[in-house]
Amino acid sequence: MAGHSKWAGIKHRKAVTDARRGKLFARLIRGVEVAARDGGTSNPTNDMTLAAAVDRAKQYAVPTDTIERAAKRGAGELNEEVRYERVLYEGYAPSGVAVLVETLTENRNRTGQEIRTTFTRGGGSLGEPGSVAWMFERKGLIAVDAAAAEDDVLTAAADLGADDVRRQDDRWEIVCEAKDFASIRAGIADRGLGVSGSELTMLPQSTVPLDGSNAGPVLHLLDVLEDLDDVQNVFTNFDVPDEVLAVLS
Repeated sequence: MAGHSKWAGIKHRKAVTDARRGKLFARLIRGVEVAARDGGTSNPTNDMTLAAAVDRAKQYAVPTDTIERAAKRGAGELNEEVRYERVLYEGYAPSGVAVLVETLTENRNRTGQEIRTTFTRGGGSLGEPGSVAWMFERKGLIAVDAAAAEDDVLTAAADLGADDVRRQDDRWEIVCEAKDFASIRAGIADRGLGVSGSELTMLPQSTVPLDGSNAGPVLHLLDVLEDLDDVQNVFTNFDVPDEVLAVLS
């Protein structure tokens, strides 16, 4: 896929380390709560967005009972109100790199100010709604253990109607249309290929190439955005050679 961004791989490696911190757990639980509220159900088989949120939480070892309680709380089954709202911010990092920041917040004014300040301090700029979102497509992303045979992964992806398959570090990544996410994920699992994670994401339609001289400031801004408490996901469209990335990340 031409629009693949290296940031997806960096985020995966970073999240594996950050999973040991309570901050990431709180973020994942919040995502489950809001997905259950928006979908009106605590059952992930009934809503693909909730299924993706639950799967992501399980990937980073959030306890099952904690996930289930978060889903029930979000769906209104525990008489505990979930106050968060989903807000998307759009802007540019240095070198004209497009950035989408997905947040879940109970205070839009506070979060907006934090996002704006972070962009400015990082040498970027916050844009107007719609300024960069058009550069991205909502897709499903299904991770399969790298031990799976390449032919088996490619055949399954083709048979199930996926868009693309790529090797990313220690796993295969299957890309599909968002509407097909649940069925393709189930099909991959049914074939015993070892689904190690899945999510609904935003992939760029094209990328901005970076080199060692300009990648550093971009990666720094993205890292700071990821560390903000209200930020759920950061999506971007940069690309950088692997040898440069190995030094910087």
